[in-house]
Amino acid sequence: MIVNIERDSFDSREIAQLYPAAIVKTGFEDETTQVSLEWLEMESEGKVELEGYGIFIHLKNEDRYSYKYRSREELDIAISKLAMQLQK
Repeated sequence: MIVNIERDSFDSREIAQLYPAAIVKTGFEDETTQVSLEWLEMESEGKVELEGYGIFIHLKNEDRYSYKYRSREELDIAISKLAMQLQK
């Protein structure tokens, strides 16, 4: 099955990991890291500076792709489009 996200297409058999995450500043220069959406909602209040959101894809050949979104609403729309493809 081919999975499309933004303008890219991936063979689902080649995807090792596909996940949404929040992107937060680490506190070291302009460095950022990914945290789970669950952790962001339950534990992060006042602890981190939110940079945005993303969908991250790691392929079996070790290539990595990231798609960044400014708001949770934009992320949720992208996740919904992705989920509809995966349900077919």
